[in-house]
Amino acid sequence: MKESVIAFLSLIYPMSDQLKEYIYTHLKETHLKKKEIVLREGEVSNNIAFIIKGLLRSYHITDEGIDTTVWFMKEGDVAISVRSFLERKPSKEFIEAIEPSIILHITYNELQEAYQKFPEFNIIGRILTERYYVLSEERLLGIRNIKAVERYKFLLTHHPEIIERAPTQHIASYLDIDKATLSRLKRNL
Repeated sequence: MKESVIAFLSLIYPMSDQLKEYIYTHLKETHLKKKEIVLREGEVSNNIAFIIKGLLRSYHITDEGIDTTVWFMKEGDVAISVRSFLERKPSKEFIEAIEPSIILHITYNELQEAYQKFPEFNIIGRILTERYYVLSEERLLGIRNIKAVERYKFLLTHHPEIIERAPTQHIASYLDIDKATLSRLKRNL
């Protein structure tokens, strides 16, 4: 499994054998149960995780106590509370496994050490950051200011596996609609 992360990173930019070895020895494997919390609101996000198997979600609880899904992360994605991880501040979100999952993760300090020791890793980090920033903006623009049916179509077109795998209440929460509206959309489309 570690080899798959190294292969993924090597596709972004060539890596020295020493960097590959560093990553291989520092990646830790964790098996998550369904509904297991990876990060709680108020904790500092100390790990960046590569999802090998499973589906996770990021969510927050509003002041009114409403569970609001922010995003889903699946195989091949990186699971991280970006602001908390980068700024070393308490997270404003939770990250939860919504399926049994396997992740490989590395700590903030180990990542910083890799950046210092291996200049090529800075390029990989920059490219990954750019990709996830674009995805973040796509999600934001894809969900904001459009009707519920268009938000659902966007998710169906760009991320159909989410529709198939995530519980209805989490999809509805992500789309900012109720479960009845989501059921109607599914039937009509």
